Amino acid sequence: MSERVHITEVGPRDGLQNESTWIPTDVKVAFVEALVAAGAQAIECASFVHPEKVPAMADAAEVFAALERRPGVRYIATAPNLKGYARAREAGCDAVAIFTAASDGFSRANVGMSVAESVAGFDPVAAAAAQDGITLRGYVSTIFACPYDGEVAPEVVRDVALQLLELGCYEVSLGDTTGVGTPAETGRLLDVVLREVPVDRVAMHFHDTWGMAVANAIESLRYGVRRFDASAGGLGGCPFAMSATGNLATEDLIYALDRLGYESGLSLDAVASAAEMIGSRIDRPLPSRVHQALASGRKG
Repeated sequence: MSERVHITEVGPRDGLQNESTWIPTDVKVAFVEALVAAGAQAIECASFVHPEKVPAMADAAEVFAALERRPGVRYIATAPNLKGYARAREAGCDAVAIFTAASDGFSRANVGMSVAESVAGFDPVAAAAAQDGITLRGYVSTIFACPYDGEVAPEVVRDVALQLLELGCYEVSLGDTTGVGTPAETGRLLDVVLREVPVDRVAMHFHDTWGMAVANAIESLRYGVRRFDASAGGLGGCPFAMSATGNLATEDLIYALDRLGYESGLSLDAVASAAEMIGSRIDRPLPSRVHQALASGRKG
């Protein structure tokens, strides 16, 4: 049997949060459900942040209310604080992602606090989640470089990841927010992080600004990482890092995994179809290389 790789699909949240075109609630719901039908077992559906900061997520509660839940699928919401957590819990999510960064500059731009302040602010969220039986997922942004503070030391990433695990997160996603990382930098980071953080508690989240996302994922596989975030169609960006472009495309990751002999449980064609559906509602082409190849009629 092929070795399993776990993919958290982030397209409906991280993929759509930076789009200027408003995506209607029913289309977002259809996108989530198409991705679940494609095999996604962990999926970020929406973010409970202030709508003035991220207008694309203003209908988060409505999205969750309209979803037809499938057993065995983890429907994740992101929340920056206890108020966001309470809204996500009320909406019926079964997992909440909390997010901080490895750089104070990005953290202040994102949530108005330093990294230390943001992590301390998660204490009541973690306590409420434990009481409510809600699982927590952690995010660490700017793992290689910060658009405000510059280069980030791997030791800082490691320390923040450990703090999130101590809060009770089942895994921590390490995010190359600006997409500047290379396989060499990925290796240097994992050399440090994996000395203290169990590899089965680490997920990698790459943006493809410089075209390195798939290469970085392959390097992570070499280090034993088997958990990744990806976004159908390669959609994505970050409102607080203007140089960031799309995420690692789910189709591109599936294609690489299939060719390397790993099993993801996701159908490449079905994910591509879901991306095609949402791509028809935005005013730009999808960046996924696999999507472009399929659209041009090329065969793998």
